[in-house]
Amino acid sequence: MKPATTEFTGADGNRLVADRYGRDGRPVLLLHGGGQTRHAWDATGERLAERGCVAWSADQRGHGDSAWVEGGAYAFDDFARDVIAMSGQIASETGDRPIVIGASLGGIASMLAEGAHCPGALSALVLVDITPRVDPNGVSKIIDFMAERMHDGFATVEEAADAIASYLPHRARPSNLEGLKKNLRIHGDGRYRWHWDPRFIEQRHSTEADPARIEERLLVAASRLSLPTLLVRGGRSELVADEHVNEFLSLVPHAEFADVKGAGHMVAGDRNDAFANAVIPFLTRLQAA
Repeated sequence: MKPATTEFTGADGNRLVADRYGRDGRPVLLLHGGGQTRHAWDATGERLAERGCVAWSADQRGHGDSAWVEGGAYAFDDFARDVIAMSGQIASETGDRPIVIGASLGGIASMLAEGAHCPGALSALVLVDITPRVDPNGVSKIIDFMAERMHDGFATVEEAADAIASYLPHRARPSNLEGLKKNLRIHGDGRYRWHWDPRFIEQRHSTEADPARIEERLLVAASRLSLPTLLVRGGRSELVADEHVNEFLSLVPHAEFADVKGAGHMVAGDRNDAFANAVIPFLTRLQAA
């Protein structure tokens, strides 16, 4: 199924590019993790459309084909404000607030959108391998990998694939690199660089360098979630341990939980079928309700 490409207007008037899967049905908004693009959800978008949903997979600000934001406004709250803006535009078009499926950065933005900024902006929430408190060593590993080559880039797509294979040794190195090309852009010097604004990572080292403050805000936001919620954790997650899951479920006692065996932090990419099988029953129950 070939999606239709469309656009949203973000909270700061910034252009947000999205792929739309399906025409009618319960609206779903898919939000990727930091450093990814909307194409991380290609298979999921197709599955959701087949199940009677209409799904938008959006490039978040500074990522993929969406605009790089003037002034480098990439605080988590900036992403949260974009979630609210996109949700409102989807609701205006469909008459329903969307279910949001947010991975990592997308989940953080969604928690803040619903629990801190605008309660009622979303109809349901699926958090993919993200909780208010996570393993700091796992976070550092991800940020270090993203920062290592963000300025120098790669001479070839194959070189980028080698770097990913070294970082994710549990995932088979793909023989077809067409999908990886969607996460890279070629610059005037002929080198390939990640398809996101480097200021996104630079800010993780500066304006949001206080993890305790971030955790506290997310813990409060999670405690205020009253909408249907599902937490999906990769069984081999580098970020979300059992104690983080238990803490989240104590904060959001009505939330459901699914563990995807064999998947790391990139749950949908590692085990897409298993991820879909964890999420679709939750969505089916929402549709029935």
